[in-house]
Amino acid sequence: MQIELFLFFLFSCVSAEGKDVTLPRLNDTKAAEAFINSAEVVVVGFLEGEESHGYKELLAAAKRMDSVLVAICALKEVWVDYGIKSDTITLFRKVDNHQENLVVAEANKIEVDGLMNFIIMNELRYMTEYNQVTAVGLFNSEVKTHLLLFVNKDHKEFNELKVQLEALAPEFTGKLLFVRINGAEDSNFRSLRYFGLKSKDLPRVGIYDGDSDMKWLLPEGDISTERVRDFCNAFLRGELKHKGGQEFFGLTERLHWADSILGVGPGLEWAFLWQPPTTSAKRKHVDM
Repeated sequence: MQIELFLFFLFSCVSAEGKDVTLPRLNDTKAAEAFINSAEVVVVGFLEGEESHGYKELLAAAKRMDSVLVAICALKEVWVDYGIKSDTITLFRKVDNHQENLVVAEANKIEVDGLMNFIIMNELRYMTEYNQVTAVGLFNSEVKTHLLLFVNKDHKEFNELKVQLEALAPEFTGKLLFVRINGAEDSNFRSLRYFGLKSKDLPRVGIYDGDSDMKWLLPEGDISTERVRDFCNAFLRGELKHKGGQEFFGLTERLHWADSILGVGPGLEWAFLWQPPTTSAKRKHVDM
């Protein structure tokens, strides 16, 4: 905790002078690595100087955003380490080990609002709240499988479940994206319907695999860390897709709807309910 606080104060250099914001400068590789590893999501402006196109806009965006740390790196020797060849504003995130580049020279126009949208859209975390903006980043990620927590924000267990799954998510970095969907939001109605759920059914946990366009629901019951971990690992081992044995793939509940949000055709309109192995033997750990 002390190290995290040290990094926070080290890299969050803000001047209260007027409305000016002073961004930390990353003057060598070690400083850049430390900054990038200091938070789930950070932004680095690989810009030659204060006169660079995009510098003032990044400064203004940083002033308006509290959730993302921003720094400047003008040293081209450091740029090489991250494949940067010209002025670029880059977002780094841990959840899928991703680097999203906005090459200044390729942008027709850089405005503060547009830059903020770029950051918010790609600001995926170990547990990302689903909305129309983050949906773009979620479905553009190379990680196509989502562990979904459907929960109403006013539910008594909301904070507990949120913290619990946020703590579990790093175990599946680069394998699954953990997504929280507020079932009380009208805009999320179609997401619930896609899983055959209604707000009154929540909280529930599901998995959506974008590569196969398949989905599964964890059976009703306690949403414990162990159950969700087993659910995720069963998917990664291929057990959820395996239809040859009831012990791995239960068909005890088949949920169908005529017009899912993705408009899938016959044969892909089903959500399967995952059942854990019936044997009491403890599973052996498998490195993924």
